[in-house]
Amino acid sequence: MKKLEAVIKPFKLDDVREALGEIGIAGMTVQEVKGFGRQKGHTELYRGAEYMVDFLPKVKLEVVVSDEMIDQAIEAIVDTARTGKIGDGKIFITDVERVIRIRTGEENEEAI
Repeated sequence: MKKLEAVIKPFKLDDVREALGEIGIAGMTVQEVKGFGRQKGHTELYRGAEYMVDFLPKVKLEVVVSDEMIDQAIEAIVDTARTGKIGDGKIFITDVERVIRIRTGEENEEAI
């Protein structure tokens, strides 16, 4: 099993969720986060004063999928979240040793 963490632009969340649903991924965890990479933030004007906004709003999506589904999940996210502009985000993939569903005690593939 693999854990896929995707950091994307907030307005792309619904499209990405739908794309993942179409390939059979129903469960996910979503967090509103802030950060920056090459984008390096931007300046804004507020009440006549200019100030630097270092951290930009993003959404972090976490999904655990079987090894067989990981390539489909990556493709769905990349195809849906890409705008072609700086700040589209990143995907991180890590191995998952064990998953346990608390309610039933099911483990691993049955638990996701």
